[in-house]
Formats: sequence, C-alpha cells, structure tokens
Amino acid sequence: MANLGIGIIGCGNISTSYLRLAPLFKGLEVRSVADMNMATAQARGAEFGVKAESVDDLLANNDVDVVINLTIPDAHYGVTKRILEAGKHAYSEKPLVLTLAEGVELRDLAASKGLAVGCAPDTFLGGTHQQARALIDEGKLGTITTGCAAIQGHGPESWHPSPEFFYLPGAGPIMDMGPYYIANLINLLGPVRRVGALTSAATPTRVIGSGDRAGQEIAVKTPSNIQALLEFHSGATISFSASWDVWHHKRNHFELYGTEGTLYVPDPNFFGGPLEIAGRDGVLTQVAPWDHPFGVVNQKGHRGEDQANYRTAGMADMVLAVTEGRDARCSLERTLHGVDVMTAALKSGETGEFITLTTTCTRPAALGPDQARALLR
Repeated sequence: MANLGIGIIGCGNISTSYLRLAPLFKGLEVRSVADMNMATAQARGAEFGVKAESVDDLLANNDVDVVINLTIPDAHYGVTKRILEAGKHAYSEKPLVLTLAEGVELRDLAASKGLAVGCAPDTFLGGTHQQARALIDEGKLGTITTGCAAIQGHGPESWHPSPEFFYLPGAGPIMDMGPYYIANLINLLGPVRRVGALTSAATPTRVIGSGDRAGQEIAVKTPSNIQALLEFHSGATISFSASWDVWHHKRNHFELYGTEGTLYVPDPNFFGGPLEIAGRDGVLTQVAPWDHPFGVVNQKGHRGEDQANYRTAGMADMVLAVTEGRDARCSLERTLHGVDVMTAALKSGETGEFITLTTTCTRPAALGPDQARALLR
C-alpha cells in the first residue's frame, strides 16, 4: 500500500512516541510537524528529521493526508474540527472531546466530508489485552457477570511541573486516565447501557511538587474521586473507581469475574504486563504470553522497568481501514461512546441519578498476532 502523509499538530512530550514509533508501521510517513510555538515545532522537527511549519501551513499542505492532534485536551475539539474542515482525516490523543455534543458535531462533520476520525487510546490492542479478549471469546471465563477496575493514586501534581489542567472541568482522573479503562472494557465486554456514580474532591486545592513552581497551590475545579457503577448491554456490572485522593492501595487495576473463573488484567495504560487466571478450583496461574508483536518489550519505563509501547498502532489500523474501507478499531463511534460513559458518570455524581446512555457501539474487531503483524513493516 502507498504511504499516507502524516502531519502532527502539538509537539509536546507525547509527540516523541508517535515520531519514534510511526516508522514501525505500514502506510505511515510523517511529513510535517506543527505547534502554536514555532520554536517548539522546529526543535522537534530537527530532532526527528521532519519538516516543521505553522499550523495553518500544515493544514494547507497537500502532502499531508492525516493529521494527529496532540494538543492539550481543551483544544482537541477545535483542532480536530479544523483538521476535518481542511479535508484531512484526523486522529486525536484522548480524550477526543470534553462533551458529548462536541463529539456528535465532529461525527456529523466527518460523515458529511467522507473523512475518518480515530482516537487514542490504542493500548487495548496490546498483546496482553488482546490475549485477555481471546480467553473471553473462547469461553474460558464463561459469562462475565461482574468485575472491577481501579485508577488509584494521588494525582499528577507530584511530578508534573504545570498540572493545573488536570484539575479543570473536562479533566480529572476519569477524563484523563478513564479512556484507557473504558476503551478496554468496551474491547472486552462491549457497550455500556447506563451509569451511576458518586463524586467528590478531598481538597479544594493541590500543591505542585516539582519544577520551578514547586510549593504553589492550584485550584481543584473538577471531582478528583469518582466511584461509578457501569451496567453493560451484555448484563455485566462493573465497579469503576477513578480517584486521585488515594495515597496508597493494594487494588488490582482490572479484575473480571465470570461463571467459570476470574481474570486479572494488567494496567490498560500499557500494552503489556502479566495476565493471570483462576478457574472454579480457585487455583491462580499466570497465562503464558502468546506470540503477539504488541507485547514485545521495546523500551524502559520511568522506573527502569521493561515496557511494550506501540502507541501509533491505532493510528496505523485507522489508515489501513481507510484504504480497505472497513471499520477502524479506534473508531469515532467507540470513542464517542467512551466520552458518553465518562461524562455520564460526572453527571450522575451531580444529580444522584443513574444515567442511561444515548450512544452505543460495537466491540472492536479482535487483533490477533497475525493481524497485528500485518500492520507492521
């Protein structure tokens, strides 16, 4: 297949992952980068040998077919809208938008122009999460009836030098980290029917813990603790805890309970990790990793731990889906449903009522080892 020209808007830290990993995948050729700060774009372009230009020039560049939106969350809607208006396919970092209405507008705009929109996270395409999907599809757990998922910690202000945006409306633990969990739940269980939640914030302010502004207080303007209950169309009920009000815990990231056993799934923020299963006999065993290319360790984490990182896999799948005329796994439909789930949890916290969702979606097609290898060069 011929390469599609890729442009990137937003040259912050996350752009290095896309620029480093894009060459692994078929059909992708990064041809331009842009940023509101031209010096930032020029520095990133020089680092990776890619042309740097203004946002306006990138959107007018005929060599660019698809634009990756790596701006801050509050700008995602506006920038993606400009990408579509320029006649280009769009792929956004999470979250796609901050409100369901914005997502519906982008969906309608993309449809009117015959353009594709995709959105991270794509970590559910990782080797471990796809192996979990295969075990469920093979009936190893029987029928999934319930489970739990948990984002637990004390927020990013301890390490991020400018963490204000994490505590603004449209952010918080559920909008910032929730997309990884919701995307994987949709991958494993399908769409959600209704959501109920309790929300709170432990403190009205937070203290920056690193950088030049260490010691400064910032305001908390969105819930930092969300305890939600998700009812799926499949009949499964999942408790979902998203909290930055926790100093220490011993909870697993992800547990699914079926009529035939229990599955322990690792952190959906990453492509790999250990997968464990227990049957009716209650004996816990580690699942031997299968030969999936998106589970292969290819970098070190912040603490020196081995990691598998294949961010851009969802982008590569979307590009191939465009050429093949099929549904992309990180599709707008599923992303919009994820936004509906997360904003419904926040709304339920305000109203005290269960919220029946107005969107739905299909499960994404599974991505087995051979299908994953087909995305690679």
